[in-house]
Order: sequence, then structure tokens, then C-alpha cells
Amino acid sequence: MECHSTSFGTGDKQQHTLAGEARFEGVTLHKGFAGKLLIKPALPNHGIVFKRTDVKAPENSVKARWDNVSDTALCTTLSNQSGLKVSTIEHLMAAFSGCGIDNALVEINCAEVPIMDGSARPFVDMFEKVGLYQQQASRRFIKILKPIEILEKDAWIELSPAKNFSIDFEIEFNSEAIKDTSFNISLVNGAFHHEISSARTFGFLEDVDRMRSAGLGLGGSLKNVVVVDGSKVLNDDGLRFKDEFVRHKILDCVGDLYLCGGPIIGCVKAYKTGHYFNNKLLRKLFSDKSSWTWASQESDHTLFEDQLQMAIA
Repeated sequence: MECHSTSFGTGDKQQHTLAGEARFEGVTLHKGFAGKLLIKPALPNHGIVFKRTDVKAPENSVKARWDNVSDTALCTTLSNQSGLKVSTIEHLMAAFSGCGIDNALVEINCAEVPIMDGSARPFVDMFEKVGLYQQQASRRFIKILKPIEILEKDAWIELSPAKNFSIDFEIEFNSEAIKDTSFNISLVNGAFHHEISSARTFGFLEDVDRMRSAGLGLGGSLKNVVVVDGSKVLNDDGLRFKDEFVRHKILDCVGDLYLCGGPIIGCVKAYKTGHYFNNKLLRKLFSDKSSWTWASQESDHTLFEDQLQMAIA
């Protein structure tokens, strides 16, 4: 099976769901649960919905939307009106975004998405294997009309008008191991798949005891986290990219921003930000109706991320 990039003016005008079911199992990063996912195709305009199979209906589902985000400490957490939660959704959401999946039902057996290898690549690879199904409904893109910015102390994030979806990100950590701190990418022509999806989450050895005493990071290991100790990376296989750290921050940003309800046509610039800023940006965006518009059609010159168009027999 081959991945194909498409322009906004051709096949990716249509909504897509999975062509079949996708299953995942693995430990969850923060609580150490034995997590299981069953991701099912969904009807047009369904969106991405998480359903907790360990909780009885009817209040066991939560839609993946920016206004359902209840916590952004160390990960992104969704909650419904009954208080049901699903956390660490950002890598899976990034895979949905990067693969052009608009509609899916995510059945999950616990309150946290499995961390897999710490990146979005296992999700992307499985979605490629299962394939996509083109639906008879138009995609709705969120076209940015004017700049929106969140600034707190020396950290900031901005979303501004552009012809495609791009992210320019810079990080800053007091670590000799993190030397390449900026990356700029237009998420077209398969860029997410090839340049971003395999970048893993990371942490610092000095923080491990503190996190675990707080009941966090219980499922973390060198199998699913890049661990930094001073000037060294402790993982035997080292880094997948010399700038894997900032690439992973872009991955998180892609996933968090996909909670807006559709693909974005705009440019993101960010400095020293994370989940909190990503969600606050969306809240500010949607509080100002003059800053964006829904767009179902654009010129053929407007490109969006590689949709992983599959030939479905």
C-alpha cells in the first residue's frame, strides 16, 4: 500500500473514515494501565469520539473537541459533562490529523490512551494498513482570517492566515542534550508521516521520582520515552532525529489543534509552549468569529497534509 499526497482541491475535499477496524494495546504513560483501543469507522460528520468501554452508557462518551479539554498538565485530557475523562489523546489525534481521518469511534477500556512507542507512528502505520474510506460528505476546513496570539511571560503561540498548514516551533530547555531547538515545516506532501509522526515524547531523569510520587509517569520507560540525563540521552538507540525533541512538540501541537473540529488552513508559530497554550489558542480563536471561517472549497493551489489516500478494493 502506498501513501499519496493530495491537494485540497482534489480528493481531500471529501471526509474520510477508516476502511476497517484498528486495534491497539499497550501500557499508558501516566497511570500505567493496560490500555486497549478499538477504533471503528464512523459516519460522515460524526467527528472523533472516545467511548469508555469500562463505564456504562449513556454517559461513557466524549467528543474530541477543544471545549471538552479539562486538563493540559503533561498531556491533554478530555472530559464530558458527567466528569468522564480520557487523557493523553494528543498522539492519536495527531495521527488522525496527519492521516486525514475525519470520523472515527475510539473505544477505550480505561481513562488513558496507550503511549505505544511514545510517538504517533504506530497509529499511522496501522491506519495505513487498514486503509481509508472516502465518504460522500465535504470536509470543512478552518481558514484563519487574522492573527490570534497567546502570550504569557516569555512563551507565546500565534496562528495567522496562510495558504496551507504549517508550524514553526522553537523550544528552550536547560540541557546540553537538546541542541537543535527549532523546526519549521509545512504539513503537505506527506511531511507529517515522514518528518513528524515518529518523533517520541521525552523527559528528564531528574523529574522521574517527583512525577511518580505524584502518581504520574508510572508506565514510562526507555521503550516509550526519550530520557535525558544531563548531556546524555539514555536510550540505547539514541535519537531518531537530531532535533527529535522539537519535532515531538510539533506532533503534540498537531494533535491538540485537531480538536478544533477540522483541518486548519493557517500558520502556527510557537516559542516554549505546550498543551496549555495549544488549547488556549483554540479557545481564543473560537471566541472571535471574525478570526476564522469554515471553508469547504479552496483553490487547487491550497495544499493540506498528506491524506494517505488508499486504493480500497
